Formats: sequence, C-alpha cells, structure tokens
Amino acid sequence: MASKIEVKDLLEAGVHFGHLTRKWNPNMAPYIYMERNGIHVINLYKTVAKLDEANEALKKIASSGRKILFVATKKQAKDIVADKVSKVNMPYITERWPGGMLTNFVTIRKAVKKMAAIDRMKKDGTFNTLSKKERLQVDRLRAKLDKNLGSIADMTRLPGALFIVDTMREHIAVKEAQKLNIPIFAMVDTNSDPRDVDYAVPSNDDAGKSIEIIMESVTQAVAEGLEERKSEKTGGKDKEEAPKNEEKKAESTPKKEEKAAEEKPAKKAEAAPKKEEEPVKEKPAKQEEAKPEDLTKIEGIGPKAAEALAANGVGTYAELAASDADKVKEILSEASSTLAHLDPTSWPKQAKMAADGKWDELKEWQDNVKGGVE
Repeated sequence: MASKIEVKDLLEAGVHFGHLTRKWNPNMAPYIYMERNGIHVINLYKTVAKLDEANEALKKIASSGRKILFVATKKQAKDIVADKVSKVNMPYITERWPGGMLTNFVTIRKAVKKMAAIDRMKKDGTFNTLSKKERLQVDRLRAKLDKNLGSIADMTRLPGALFIVDTMREHIAVKEAQKLNIPIFAMVDTNSDPRDVDYAVPSNDDAGKSIEIIMESVTQAVAEGLEERKSEKTGGKDKEEAPKNEEKKAESTPKKEEKAAEEKPAKKAEAAPKKEEEPVKEKPAKQEEAKPEDLTKIEGIGPKAAEALAANGVGTYAELAASDADKVKEILSEASSTLAHLDPTSWPKQAKMAADGKWDELKEWQDNVKGGVE
C-alpha cells in the first residue's frame, strides 16, 4: 500500500496557494479556506480527502486493465508528468493537444500507424531506396509524429479515464471527454470550475513541487492497481491448475473405493456418495454469489456509475444485460446530477457480450464505437 499523503507534506510543497481573489471561480468556494494578501488559500484537508477518493477510483480503473491518459501541456508540468507516468507505462500528452484526439480517435490511430510503417521501412531496407530529399522528408515526418503522438503509441483504444493538470488550459480535452462519457480526474485551482470534472483535486496547478507531489501520489495508486491485476492473473492460472490436480486425485480414488466396496456392505457404499454429492452442489453457488463483477469494463461506465448501479441491485453483467436502458438512466439521475448526462443505451448490449464471455467481440465493438454511443 502507498503511504497516505499528509497535510504537512502538501503544505511544504505549496499545494495550498491559489490564484488572485479577482480571478477566482465561485464554484471553488467549498474548497477555499481563506484569503490572504489578495490570494486565495486552498483547504488542504479537503485536498487530502479528494485525493484519496481519486486515487481509489484510479486504482480500480487500472486494475480493470483500462488505460488512463494523462494530459499536461503547460511548461512546468511537462517533464514531471512524462517522468512519473512513463514509470507506470500509461499514455500521456505533454505537447499540443491534437484536436479530435478522443472524438476522432480513428484518424489519430492512422497517424500512429504511419509512424510504425516508417519504422518498418527502415528495418526492411526500403527506406534506403528513396532519394535523399524523400528520406529527409520522411525523417522530419517521423520526428514530428513521435514528438506529438509517440507517448500514446501503445494506446490502441479510447482510455478508461483522463487525468488533467489545469482544466482551464486543457478545456478542449475536457469537452471531448465529456462528449464520450469518459471519467475526468483533474488538479483544479481556484480559477477553475470543479463541476466540469468527475474527480476534482483542489490544488495549486502552477508550481512544480505541487504538481510533483500530487502526481507521485496518483501514479502510486495506478501502480497498485496494475499489481493487483497481475496478482489476479497469476491467481487465475493457479485455479486452472487446481482442477487438473483434482482430476488426477479423482482417477486414483475409484480404485480405492472399489476395494472398500468389496469389504463394506452395499448400504454404506450407497450412502457415502450421497454425502459427497451434497457439498459439491452447494460450493459453486456460494462462489458465484461472492464474486463481484467489474462494470467499469463496459464502455461509458465509470467508478461512480458502477457504484450507483450496484447500490440499486445491478451489480453483475447478467443483471445489467436484463435491465432496461430507461431504468438505468433513472437510477443514474437519482444517484447524482453529475451522472444524469450519461447515455446508457448500449450498456445492456455490452453487458450481454460480457456475460456470455465474448470479450474479443466486446473489445472490437468498443474500438469501433466512440465512447460506447452508437
């Protein structure tokens, strides 16, 4: 477990410094502690609470296998974000935000494939057959693509969430994510609107030390989620091996039972299998009830939406597949006003594929449909 961040550490990093009082956004009032020398001071106790909430949600998304896209194009955040995020192998944008990065993801993927095609040309020797002028043009194109899109080369589908440093500067990224129902996590300063994001972390988004301490905490949570996913996979392999061992034991037991049947009376031999059969039937049912299903694997469902559905008795893929889209919309609207804008039309269809175990078909569908909206 990552060590819990303390108010003292945030204070030393200058996370509490906001903007000038004349530049404030009134929606940030609940997170402002006081005003001093014409500058707003952020309430760090609320920052810690909101950061823990965001970390928990990010950990859950990372453990589900979805990518989290980090966005920070301002000068003081670029290098910090690139350094921290590359350690957890997540995609990030630190240069100009390419318009349509999310809403026109298919075209962006073509540009990334173009970069891969140039690399193949260099490997198989066809690059050397080009003229000097053509080689220079191709090299310049490759360098330009690598600068803007090199960090998202491994992102083959829309991300499961966005983490943004300064929502005022990255307002286009915020708008695109909202359009596609992608959960938004963000460092929100006193001049920003926290209503635009799902998980707002009130903090100073201009100072390098402040950005570094928040990013350190966030990337630790993501790393924990990835470790959980690894341990689940290894646990799954052990479970697959267990039935094989049981089969071997089952093969050896009939021989022993035959010998016992010759010695013991027929009545005792008949009673023994009945006793053995009863617990075998009960165990799988108990295991099925105990297993919670991760609804965030459905395109368009974030951690908050999944919690709201589970609280209203829709906690499995089968239950969601059997639900009506209008009923789901009603549940979301009652749970929170921030979830009311979500479009659950395709959720039962996706849940049906997940319940039937058609994960490849579901992934292909999600790659072709933008944000889970047909």
